[in-house]
Amino acid sequence: MSSGTEDMSKIRDFLTNPVYFITSPASKGYLDFLSDETYLKLLYRATMHRRLNLKSPKLYNEKLQWLKLHDRKDIYATMVDKYEVRDYISKTLGDEYLIDCYGIYDKADDIDYDALPDRFVLKCTHDSGSVEICRDRGSFDIKGATERLREACRRNYYSTYREWPYKDVRPRIIAEEYLEDACGDLKDYKIMCFGGRAEVIEVHENRFVKGREHTQTFYDRDWNRLDIIQHGLMPCTEHRDRPKCLDKMMELSELIAADMYHARIDWYQIDGRIYFGEITFYDGSGFERFDKEEDEIYLGNLICLPTDKA
Repeated sequence: MSSGTEDMSKIRDFLTNPVYFITSPASKGYLDFLSDETYLKLLYRATMHRRLNLKSPKLYNEKLQWLKLHDRKDIYATMVDKYEVRDYISKTLGDEYLIDCYGIYDKADDIDYDALPDRFVLKCTHDSGSVEICRDRGSFDIKGATERLREACRRNYYSTYREWPYKDVRPRIIAEEYLEDACGDLKDYKIMCFGGRAEVIEVHENRFVKGREHTQTFYDRDWNRLDIIQHGLMPCTEHRDRPKCLDKMMELSELIAADMYHARIDWYQIDGRIYFGEITFYDGSGFERFDKEEDEIYLGNLICLPTDKA
C-alpha cells in the first residue's frame, strides 16, 4: 500500500512540476542529444523562472552555469569522484584528513554487510546525495538501501544537471566510517572559496537526524553571521562559537582551490580533529534559489569571471 502511495505522489509531482518534465527523461539519457548550453538554459528557465544570462552573468547561480560550460580541467573529474578524491587528498593534504574507508563496490549487490561494523555510511561515488546511513546494523533496512543504491548506480548525474566532471565517473559505492559528535549530530562545514580564498562558510546541522530541524547558516570568514537563506532552509537560531579548527579548514580549502574560480570544500570536526568530506564545484548544481536576490548578487560578485571584464 505504501509503495502505491509513493508512486501516486511521484506522479502528482511529475504532473504539477515542470522541472520533472525535463529532469525525469534527462536522468535516463533521453535528452543527451541537447547541447550542454541548450539544456542548461531550458532547465534554468523551468527552475529559476528567468532566462539564463551566459553572456554577462551576474547572479551566483548564473555564474555556476557559466563555469559548467567554460571551466573544465581534467583534475575536476578526480575531485568529484568520492573514491578517487581520497588519493588526491592523501597526496595533497595527508591521510590524517580522510574518513576511514571499509570498502569499495562496483554494484550494490556486491556489498558484504556482514563484513561492515555496526555503524557505517554508504555513498555512491558518481553522483550527489545518494547516501545510506546505518546507525545500527541490527535495525538497518538492508533490502531498501540496496535497492536505492542499485537505482542510483543506474543514473548518470551528468545527464540530469550537466555537471560535466561527473560525465565519465565510474558508478561505484564506498563504505565509510560513521561519524557523529557528542550531540549525536555531524555538523557539515562547507568552505566556499572564491578565486582561491575562503570567503563564506555554510554550516549544516541536523541534516540526517530524525526529529530535529535541518538548518543551514551562513558566516563570513571572520565568523560573522550572514543573513542568507537558500532553498528555504532556515538558519540555526542559537549562537554558535567559532569552530576551533576553522582556520585550518580554511587553510586546507585554499590549498585545494588555489587555481579555481570557485569551489566548495566540505569538512567535519569531531573531538578537535577535522575530516575531509567532498569537493563541490556547483553548489546546488546552480539551481538552488535564494530568498533574496541581493544574496545571489553578493555571492555572484565573489566569483570573478572573464565576462566581468568585458
